[in-house]
Amino acid sequence: MTFAAQILTLYPEMFPGPLGISLAGRALADGRWSCSPIQIRDFAEDKHKSVDDTPAGGGAGMVLRADVLARAVDHALEAQPNAPLLAMTPRGRPLSQTRVRDLAAGPGVSILCGRFEGFDQRLFDARPIEEVSIGDYVLSGGEIGAFALLDACIRLLPGVMGAASSGEEESFEDGLLEYPHYTRPQIWEGRTIPEVLRSGDHAKIAAWRKAKAEEITRSRRPDLWERHRGVPDRSPSGARRETKED
Repeated sequence: MTFAAQILTLYPEMFPGPLGISLAGRALADGRWSCSPIQIRDFAEDKHKSVDDTPAGGGAGMVLRADVLARAVDHALEAQPNAPLLAMTPRGRPLSQTRVRDLAAGPGVSILCGRFEGFDQRLFDARPIEEVSIGDYVLSGGEIGAFALLDACIRLLPGVMGAASSGEEESFEDGLLEYPHYTRPQIWEGRTIPEVLRSGDHAKIAAWRKAKAEEITRSRRPDLWERHRGVPDRSPSGARRETKED
């Protein structure tokens, strides 16, 4: 089954872009996924092909019109009725590895890329659109977010990564950040590969990797560590976090 990606954008020439090289590019050439950019402006009905207007209530910038976007969205939904429709927006739910795996296991995805000040809210009130964010920052448009989302999905498609287990021990797969990696040369600038990784003892190696993953997660991402542990924990500095029970 081919994973079908539709991207609704004002800049269809951006796609497949970086997704046309490396793993994703080879998978595209092999037919493991398809890329279908949709020009939003094609669904404007005035002679100027207008897609935006000034914000109601005043303010800077322009807002993408609900009527134009709805026609584009309806076209995408008709073409792929079983694929979820996502909109890239900073106010969306943060994209997680769990959600990526769910999407990669499905028939594909349609992605709506915003520009300017964003979308007319009535579009989300009227259509089944899942708002998604790739981080707490603002980009010029949703296309960069779409690249990130699609790359995360495509690499998980069957046959894209070499070994079937390649994606099983990565960051976020078990709620932790990934352990450190090493390779030859054994000694580099006076730094040596940890002895346990040269021991050949698979049980000790697994235990070391788990301990390192927990250590890194706790120090760098205490939010992930607390979710992994299921209880509040100490901050990286060692001070216990305040809770309502304290």
